[in-house]
Amino acid sequence: MDFQLKRGRGTEAFTLEDSKILQVVLPPETNLKPCTLRDVEDALDSPVGTPPLLELLERKKPRKVVLIVNDITRPTPYGLLLPPVLARFARAGITDDMVTLLVATGIHDPHTDEQNLQVYGEETVRRFRIVSHIADDMDSLVSAGTLSTGSELKINRLVAEADFVLTLGVVMPHYFAGYSGGRKSILPGVAWKETVERNHSRMVELMDALPDLDSNPVNLEMIEAARMVGVDFILNVVVNEKKDVVKVAAGDVVKAWREAVAVSASLYEVPVKGLADVAVAGACGHPRDINMYQAQKALDHADKATKKGGAIVLVADCPGGYGEAVFEEWMNAASCPEDIVRRIRTDFKMGGHKAFGFAKVAAEKTVYMVTSMDGAEVKKLFAVKVPSVEDALRLIEHERGKDLSYMVLPEGSLTVPVPPRS
Repeated sequence: MDFQLKRGRGTEAFTLEDSKILQVVLPPETNLKPCTLRDVEDALDSPVGTPPLLELLERKKPRKVVLIVNDITRPTPYGLLLPPVLARFARAGITDDMVTLLVATGIHDPHTDEQNLQVYGEETVRRFRIVSHIADDMDSLVSAGTLSTGSELKINRLVAEADFVLTLGVVMPHYFAGYSGGRKSILPGVAWKETVERNHSRMVELMDALPDLDSNPVNLEMIEAARMVGVDFILNVVVNEKKDVVKVAAGDVVKAWREAVAVSASLYEVPVKGLADVAVAGACGHPRDINMYQAQKALDHADKATKKGGAIVLVADCPGGYGEAVFEEWMNAASCPEDIVRRIRTDFKMGGHKAFGFAKVAAEKTVYMVTSMDGAEVKKLFAVKVPSVEDALRLIEHERGKDLSYMVLPEGSLTVPVPPRS
């Protein structure tokens, strides 16, 4: 069987004998059709758990509106979503100067002006004030209270001072929060770095056996934070592997999001027959493989498909290198994966959690990477750089023999293998 995995803005080709392939993990076929502008209009006018957006705006008469948007690492169809929202703003008497687009960077770097243009387009940049959240800028943060976990919830001042908060998001599988979108626009999106770290620190105990959403402590705290802040309305979408929007959900921050989660799960959770000796996973190309910080999701999904002691081939271009300073520092400081596994339990830091994501896999499996990062950087990830997937396969068979089973994850950042229950 011939494969073409996305790598950066190009592709990576390789061939495997059909008899060796245990399974190709692809999003299930569905009868979901691409959504149109009409679907977005309908979602805004008949939302889940709230009155229609226009009615809410006319009732509240906000003077300060904050529209929370995703950053460059999370492709979002603004061309489809923004026009209907902005039309309702105008009908409610909300002028452009009353609206701020707040980029939910979490702990990512703030956008450059060029990135704002690339992501949101010239008209949006020209019309609206756009601010990137900076998680450790204390002057831009205020306290919203104390969460039931004991963590102080500090959030971006713009959100706290807004009369109306609307979030845009994409609902996709997430390796320890369960799913993105919804409440994640607040925590981690526009929250204080320490609040985010306390929330994400629970991932250490969750990643090997992720609980369902109703019992996932990371998710539950995120929901509590969004409720505490008072998100007025969300507009979330689900996209398929072709990047077509196939579901639009609008309204309540939890109820509408859970509706989108159900559709996303049907697209991306894929039952697998068993575990393979070798998994080959693509990180879905640009921008999902813009750096290793983002590409780690594909590694985690490949891990779920591979036997202990097996091998993983990760296709991730990563022109941005590691993508985060703490992640890079932790990788450089460690002499073996176990160093990071021990460190994360006593010294949890954002960025370090990505190092843990690599280390926990490398502690049990051999990882090969097809990437533009140099060999020394890849070695620090406890992995082996290879020129191509074909080279990796030859090396694996030379070391392990030819009697191997393979699983291929062409959309490795998105598809979540679900092994049979033991």
